[in-house]
Amino acid sequence: MTLRQNRTEILMAAITASMVAELRAKTDAPMMECKKALTEADGDFAKAEEILRVKLGSKASKAASRVTAEGIVSVFIDGSTGGLIEINCETDFVSKNDDFLGFGKTLAELVAKQNPADVAALSALEINGVTVEATRAALIGKIGENMTIRRFQRFGGDSQLAAYLHGSRIGVVVEFNGSEVAAKDVAMHIAAMKPVSLSSDDVPAALIEIERSVATAKAAESGKPADIATKMIEGAVQKYLKEVSLFNQVFVKAADGKQTVEAYLKSVSTTVKGFTMFTVGEGIEKKQEDFAAEVAATLAAAKGQ
Repeated sequence: MTLRQNRTEILMAAITASMVAELRAKTDAPMMECKKALTEADGDFAKAEEILRVKLGSKASKAASRVTAEGIVSVFIDGSTGGLIEINCETDFVSKNDDFLGFGKTLAELVAKQNPADVAALSALEINGVTVEATRAALIGKIGENMTIRRFQRFGGDSQLAAYLHGSRIGVVVEFNGSEVAAKDVAMHIAAMKPVSLSSDDVPAALIEIERSVATAKAAESGKPADIATKMIEGAVQKYLKEVSLFNQVFVKAADGKQTVEAYLKSVSTTVKGFTMFTVGEGIEKKQEDFAAEVAATLAAAKGQ
């Protein structure tokens, strides 16, 4: 057995079934493709995702935006002042609890009116003479489930504010001047289409580099001449920039199915200066419960007594 073969076998043994299952849940790619990608990436999840995107195209990123943690997003707006906040809990059941929902609304208002510097400062503020932290602890004791304040954004200035909540899982606040109806429609569009910036010029360089890397790998696999490959790469990057920048996206309510958000806003004399979107659980790893294993462990413990 060669050293390379030995290394490959050791690495494949290190790629566990749970790792493969996690990557499959995130990408919708076939199990064997996930295992191959993880092996090729030396167990690096981010690299494995890129490998799958190159091999399988858009299917590999189809489920990348699925959220895995529970909780709510709440918003409060009073004129040009507002607050957007995400608080998390352990189960979807608690995210529908009236006390938990009320806690979120109260915190959003505190953010807007008190302008705390961070979560610690917010936790030190008071609700009816009791600190936010003490209120949170009491709520945990009452409901019986852990909950945390994850993040918030305060808005204050000369811009108008419009908000859209998709249930309690996605919250968007748009800073604008002009038509409130138009701004609310754009907020709804943002929740649906999830742009990462206002314009293509504002897309983070790190995201562009990832797309360029994927496009380069695809071009290399195509076997096309260098000049054509270069055009393929640049075309893919430009397409990506249009897809993820708000102003370049086709407006979800466009009557002709072609009008961009930028063109729509211009038609109603409205300017969008910025937006913030929170999606519950975004970027949080959720513990995967193995019910069968839990039952087996319980029975084994019982037999040992």
